[in-house]
Amino acid sequence: MKFGAHCYLFTDRWSDRQLPLLDRARELGLDMFELSVGDDIIFDARRTGAHAASLGLDLLVGPGGAWPWECDLSADDAHHRALGLEWHMRVVDCCALLGARAYCGAIYGHPGIVRKRRPPADELSRTAEGLHALAEYAARSNVVIALEPMSHFRTHVANTPAQILHLIRLADHTNLRVLFDTYHVVTELRDYGAALRDIGPLLYALHACENDRGMPGGGLIPWKEIFRALTDIRFDGYVGLEGYNSSIGDFAFERGMFHNVCPDGDDFVRRGIAFLREQARTAQS
Repeated sequence: MKFGAHCYLFTDRWSDRQLPLLDRARELGLDMFELSVGDDIIFDARRTGAHAASLGLDLLVGPGGAWPWECDLSADDAHHRALGLEWHMRVVDCCALLGARAYCGAIYGHPGIVRKRRPPADELSRTAEGLHALAEYAARSNVVIALEPMSHFRTHVANTPAQILHLIRLADHTNLRVLFDTYHVVTELRDYGAALRDIGPLLYALHACENDRGMPGGGLIPWKEIFRALTDIRFDGYVGLEGYNSSIGDFAFERGMFHNVCPDGDDFVRRGIAFLREQARTAQS
């Protein structure tokens, strides 16, 4: 396994001024660093990618910045679906400039859009059509598309790994994988181990977050069960810490985190990674 962390543990937005955070990530013993991009995130992707490469640090990318609501692969409106595909293709272009390994997230829909209705019969098939096109486009740049099931408070399209696997089958492209976020599925799953074993070789990365989106350990997430399952499926991908630094102005509040779960990104990473490594060692012994 490779261990990493999200940029939001250290900064509220990525920019060229944040390049020293890549050095800090390596000093903290990380193998991977995840960036969030969007229409409001301006930086030199080649410069960031070159610096990460010089440090031997793998990059993943997610759409955490400004993302227009109409750019939605699952939208009822075909024009909005087309806008969504175009928008995600531009992110893939950014990934290619960065040399990023994967574009990850709930990119089958738009987080924050929850349509409280019985889904139209063609919603998943038309979403899968867009995912196939995006996966094909990303494959040309060797960028993996890793789909993340997200809680029913954030999306109605795919809340469980089983639903993501169904979407992947419908999309029918070998460049589609799964990102499993322990925080998002805590409201959706009863058996973490069974879900991970069902994903099996399609598991690309795991966001290791506690049920309060804080540092792993001491909460409700069944870490022993998770790492036993990861060992069983011989997972050798990325395990990343994700959260929002609550010491940066109103950043955490603006992201909907109203309690102080990450006052210090360095401490969060040191203790969180130590906990995760111990869980991995125990599961493998």
